[in-house]
Amino acid sequence: MENKDDPQEPRRLGRPRTIDRERLLDAAEEIVTQSGAAALTIDAVARAAGVTKGGVQYAFGSKEALIQAMFDRWDQTYEAIFRSMAGPDATPAQAVRAHVEGIYGSDDNAHAKAASLLAALIRTPEHLAATRAWYRQRIAALDLDREEDRRARLAFLAAEGAFMLRFFGLMEIDEAEWRDIFADIRRFTA
Repeated sequence: MENKDDPQEPRRLGRPRTIDRERLLDAAEEIVTQSGAAALTIDAVARAAGVTKGGVQYAFGSKEALIQAMFDRWDQTYEAIFRSMAGPDATPAQAVRAHVEGIYGSDDNAHAKAASLLAALIRTPEHLAATRAWYRQRIAALDLDREEDRRARLAFLAAEGAFMLRFFGLMEIDEAEWRDIFADIRRFTA
């Protein structure tokens, strides 16, 4: 095999001195994004990252632990973006507004990764339960006796619905329509 950095230099398939978990997670995300959740295997990650299957297993232990690590990394990224948008003392409605803005403002690559990760997560009961809890937590603090919070819940559900329809390929939504949909959704959180 050729080395991608230098085509004249043969690629060394020997074991790296250390296993870079972030590089393995990058490879796993790329596999899921490009080929879908079903393509995610320990072997596929090992091949994509240029390490042995044992190296991937050493780093994560199992496919389920790899998926959990992917989710944990995505969640940390999401939370950092969310906190920067919502601020430290956001009301529940402001938190939902930040979530809606985060969906609207993310690029297609981030959306594709998130959709692929969701597809991988819901395949097992324990990941499905964690995903359900994550979604429930997004709106749990809303006071549904308040009109503002009821509108925020509706905006959350509409934004998630638009995201899933578009990025699971269930409905073609071009950029102009995406902006138009989110203009409507954002009016509920204003």
